Amino acid sequence: MKTKLRLFLIPALLLVAIALLLLAPQFANTANSAYPNVVKNKVLGRALDVELGRAKPAQWERTVSAGVVYGLLQATGELDRRASAVKNAPAPKLPSALNTQGCQNTYSALGLPDNIRVNQDCSRRRQAEEMVVVNPTNPKNLIAGQNDSRIGYNHCGYDFSFDSGRTWGDQIPPFYGVVNGDGVVFDACSDPTATFDSAGNAYIGGVLFEIYYADSGFVVQKSNAPIGGAFYHSPDSTLGAWQTSSTGVGWVANDNNPNIFNDKEFIVADANSHSPKANNVYATWTRFNAATGFGVGGNSPIYFSQSTNGGKTWSTGVEISGANATYCTIFSGESNANACDQNQGSDPVVGPDGTIYVTFANGNTPTVGLNQYFLVRCPGIGGNPATTDCSSSANWSAPVQIAPMYDSEPSGPVASSGCPSGRQCLPPNGYRMDPFVMGSVSVATNGNLFFSWSDFRNGAANCNPNGSAATAVPPCNEDVFYAYSTNGGATWSSAVGLTNIPHFGSAAQWWPWNSVAPDGSKLYVAFYDRSIGSCEFTGCADIMLATVSNPASVSRSVSLKRVTTSSMPNLVPSNNPYQAGFLGDYMWVTTDVTGKPYVIWADTRGLNGTVEEDIYLAAP
Repeated sequence: MKTKLRLFLIPALLLVAIALLLLAPQFANTANSAYPNVVKNKVLGRALDVELGRAKPAQWERTVSAGVVYGLLQATGELDRRASAVKNAPAPKLPSALNTQGCQNTYSALGLPDNIRVNQDCSRRRQAEEMVVVNPTNPKNLIAGQNDSRIGYNHCGYDFSFDSGRTWGDQIPPFYGVVNGDGVVFDACSDPTATFDSAGNAYIGGVLFEIYYADSGFVVQKSNAPIGGAFYHSPDSTLGAWQTSSTGVGWVANDNNPNIFNDKEFIVADANSHSPKANNVYATWTRFNAATGFGVGGNSPIYFSQSTNGGKTWSTGVEISGANATYCTIFSGESNANACDQNQGSDPVVGPDGTIYVTFANGNTPTVGLNQYFLVRCPGIGGNPATTDCSSSANWSAPVQIAPMYDSEPSGPVASSGCPSGRQCLPPNGYRMDPFVMGSVSVATNGNLFFSWSDFRNGAANCNPNGSAATAVPPCNEDVFYAYSTNGGATWSSAVGLTNIPHFGSAAQWWPWNSVAPDGSKLYVAFYDRSIGSCEFTGCADIMLATVSNPASVSRSVSLKRVTTSSMPNLVPSNNPYQAGFLGDYMWVTTDVTGKPYVIWADTRGLNGTVEEDIYLAAP
């Protein structure tokens, strides 16, 4: 018996050893080997290794946000090295005139909505990865945000309008100068987010991080009604309205641990004045941990925190992505083998009764290129929104699958498009094509929920699904979908295709965002589109808006409207080596209290003949 047992154990132990050897390189040295004395955070070091092709991401491994990666490349000099390698790269042209109005610009065309430039920076620095919100007490007051490089590295920039987006003002990114746990100023900020409460107070947030230290944080500032985003101050009124130093922010998360990185955060306020939790502010984000001590040794669960005092203080962050024995079957980094902990791209909304809904993408699946979207809610089904404390993870539901996600887009490197190793992209563009960060959720006053995303389920063999982007040949048929729930997210409809129709052919559409009219009668889904002219083969792109009437019914109807007045040129190393390949991770659409939509996006039509990134808005 002992001899038979030993013979059985030998091959089993060999399999375990082989598995450990395969996984060990992923975490044995996550600090970047080329910058051992620079990038101190192991999550960021790992992200830089993947971006530069020095490491191959594991199947379950999620990526940090594009804005963070761009900041890393700036800080380590990689963007300068890339630019110097491009022969005859065009020098940026200066604006024809500089004045106190900034660099305002509007593109107009007959029958199409005006495309209005939002950011007013005239320096030809990068602005991308944008969002916009509307003041429920004053629909003419809009706040936009974007990743912003006007003062070097990457920061969180914000813009304001008091005339429904016709004209805009902005300022130096307000989180510049916040001091970290090591007593030095944070290097960079990414993933700007904003929200209004029911009284018209505005809140902004961002992920702060360091290049030379391990610190990363998630902070919030406030703009009291009726300032409307023209100035931001401490959420703590006892510090005085002009307090903007390191003590003048609300800290949602603050870590000084080389294994921890806080990423891809959003905030949302309960803006319903009749809600039992009116004006609470909620935050969700991805908490990367490079050393969990369980399973695969690293994870990225979704975390939640709340403020019940106007952003001044925040509850201790708790993990809300939960576990699901049916859908989360592999690659857990936690003691629970069915933990749904390989996540990215959370998006929170608040229902009319105060219920909080959070969607996110998950990779605890065994099949390469086939992952999933989830929803969790607080309170869970049957709970009381008025009394349930959502700062306790026990009061969140288990994750419910919204839809499978086919993230089989091909991967770089492709030098001509600016698509590096480890990044999924769709030639001839080098923009990051990551369905994990391209899902969004909205909720109507009747409680109906809508979720939109794009994936590569219809990608044909010519574009190399799960293969090399270097040999992929367009058309690359990425498509946009949405699903809906009429029972609070307990179950979801099948995927409703918006772009797998003859109008778009086999062209690619990506980065959808959605917003529903308050009464639920119309769903607006905006996205990038390569179907116009020769864009599918040259890489130019447009913004398209799909309006779905009666969206939670099989009797729905869909109308399409082009938003851009002309196609945006492809952003590649030959026309802009500093910005090539980076448009962020998403665009945005929102609606005001009347149901009017606003679409905002990163546009590559630079002024005076340049090709560079700025933020534009339209109200179709």
